[in-house]
Amino acid sequence: MLPEFEYFRPKNLEEALNLLDKYGEQAKLLAGGTDLIVKMKDRVIEPKYIIDLSLLKELRFISKENGVIRVGALTTLREIETSPLIQEHVHVLSDAVEKMASWQIRNLGTIGGNLCNASPAADTAPPLLILEAKLKLNSSEGERIVPVEQFFTGPGETILKNNELLAEIQIPVIPDNSGAVFLKLGRRAAHTLSIVSVATLAIVEDDVFKDVRIALGSVAPTPIRARKTENKFRGLLATKDVIEKNCNCVVEDISPIGDVRASAEYRKEMSIVLTKRALIEALSKVR
Repeated sequence: MLPEFEYFRPKNLEEALNLLDKYGEQAKLLAGGTDLIVKMKDRVIEPKYIIDLSLLKELRFISKENGVIRVGALTTLREIETSPLIQEHVHVLSDAVEKMASWQIRNLGTIGGNLCNASPAADTAPPLLILEAKLKLNSSEGERIVPVEQFFTGPGETILKNNELLAEIQIPVIPDNSGAVFLKLGRRAAHTLSIVSVATLAIVEDDVFKDVRIALGSVAPTPIRARKTENKFRGLLATKDVIEKNCNCVVEDISPIGDVRASAEYRKEMSIVLTKRALIEALSKVR
């Protein structure tokens, strides 16, 4: 049984933001509901007010403007998975979404919900981190743009204020001289919750790594960029041997815990393995 709550279904963004102003601290936003409803049934959360965003068509879109892919927060995971714009320009995001959950969940779940749920295992986060995406947060007071790296503050926690919602994800197009890859390790198959996930992007000029970006999920309180490891690669020859020699330090960037899915030590070892594999594959895509 769900706890009792008062239900609102605003017709537009302005109405939704006004409701957040009024009930924000005691309210929860309903998008796909694939996480929220489960938590409510389990009494993990018991909001007094539910604000259903399903009528807000202005938050459900995928477009390309001035070298940036714009994705509305209510865009479903399935729409992202099958979008020609995503597949052509930022394919590492659709590659990650394809490995998430079941197709039923992907048809309901939204990218905004996956990010705002703020699980350390959120599979959309590592690709967005290496793509250096930005998030547009709206309130009745206006909007602000923040890097996705600053959005997560802890397990289930973000920088969103009580009267704010995530409206849009802005993703720069991947450069031509680059390759990007997402890899995920689950307990049974790709479509389970990740034990470790890794996204990598390699930018190569004149056979040298101009830039390397590495992001991991499920190995820290939030999805993270592996900054120390990235710095090892810039300016080095873009070869498999260089990758093999410089990925072990990824354990210095992470702080995994042990749980029912895996031990901390296993996560450390698999972080090294997946980072090497993902970078080697990303390099092959550049070639």
